[in-house]
Amino acid sequence: MPEITSAVRADLAPGGKLRAGINYGNFILAQKDKASGESRGVAVDLANELGRRLGVPVAFVAYDSVAALGDAAPTGAWDIAFLGSDPIREKIMSFTAAYVELDATYLVPAASKLKNAAEVDRAGLRITAPARANYELYLQRNLKQAKLLSVANNDAALELVSTGQADALAGLTQGLVNMSGKLPGSRIVDGRFMAVQQSIAVPKGRDAGLAYLRSVVEDAKASGLVARAVEKTGAKGVAVAPPAK
Repeated sequence: MPEITSAVRADLAPGGKLRAGINYGNFILAQKDKASGESRGVAVDLANELGRRLGVPVAFVAYDSVAALGDAAPTGAWDIAFLGSDPIREKIMSFTAAYVELDATYLVPAASKLKNAAEVDRAGLRITAPARANYELYLQRNLKQAKLLSVANNDAALELVSTGQADALAGLTQGLVNMSGKLPGSRIVDGRFMAVQQSIAVPKGRDAGLAYLRSVVEDAKASGLVARAVEKTGAKGVAVAPPAK
């Protein structure tokens, strides 16, 4: 591991604590226990490990959507954030390599004839997804024939599918598993259309902190810390990301 220099501390814990931006809308990465108020999840475990290495307390900065988390990058509200890397987001923040990959696929209603994720991008089909989620940004760039209907959140997307206004709902596999219970007879198609690369971000210009974070992420993957954190969630469709090239 590289040395924790004064520049690293200034980038990652400028106020004497590590402020970690967390999207509680992605329960695989972070969720809060309703009884105790305690946070847990893969991102939470990584933030706590980073705080331990730096010797500073961790303060979680909570968001309920990845869009709000990303928008806060230039405001100084957080020092690090846990979200998927994407070319659009890279304009205002810098990323480590991924620590986990989350499968993104589709939920379809009972009457749908779609069986595989590769079949969904067809002329005349309508795909809905929460606006500015990592997989929604990907679909904006990569859909060739299907129409993308971007909505405020997963509940709005599910409403479009349940009322016949959309043919498929794009999302993370584990999230779709939970949502399928709200739409009787619905099912998740086979395969995936992308692997969402979940990384740690810093605001632009914090190069010393970013270099240190990149080393921490690789060490966390190699040591099994990330694998243990994933196992504790019990989530499906989640894999430890491969070592950075």
